[in-house]
Amino acid sequence: MASNLTESQRPSLWRMVLIGRQPKFTLVRIVALIAIIFFVRQYFLLPIRVMGPSMLPTYQDHGINLVNRAAYASHEPLRGDVVAIRTSGISIMYMKRIIGLPGETVAFHEGRAIVNGKPLPEPYVIYPCEWELPPVTVEPSKYLVVGDNRSMPADAHTFGQTERQRIVGKILLCKNLFASSVPSR
Repeated sequence: MASNLTESQRPSLWRMVLIGRQPKFTLVRIVALIAIIFFVRQYFLLPIRVMGPSMLPTYQDHGINLVNRAAYASHEPLRGDVVAIRTSGISIMYMKRIIGLPGETVAFHEGRAIVNGKPLPEPYVIYPCEWELPPVTVEPSKYLVVGDNRSMPADAHTFGQTERQRIVGKILLCKNLFASSVPSR
């Protein structure tokens, strides 16, 4: 069976690979893909880079993770969730773990978190600490957040109560999305 196209009418191999046989259809697919990526990025998934040791060893410094922005559309944050917290803008956030819910009393004694008078089981806290902090009652519509790396002195650690509207979403992945290219310290 002979081909209807002569050698000079056939598209080149590069054009076939990059554009395909139907350039208009390829353009429509590219525009649709860009729109889908923008929509997902805008409303569902937000990539973030971990900067600092406060969540070690659960999340490595310089690792990249995804924030699920829709995680709390149907329910409020739960104890143990690792969340992204907006500070002054969308590009600067903290990654912390929720340990205290609204209305609860949280204290630290001999490095252990005490919630409503009972020790909080925290298998993710590997590095020991000696934190001694008096009881604090979490205000309504606020959550008490803290990092997993408690080996740092409490005064050098960023933690405390955060408003519900500052919680951007839940960290989607438990470990780093990509291996860090920056050597650890």
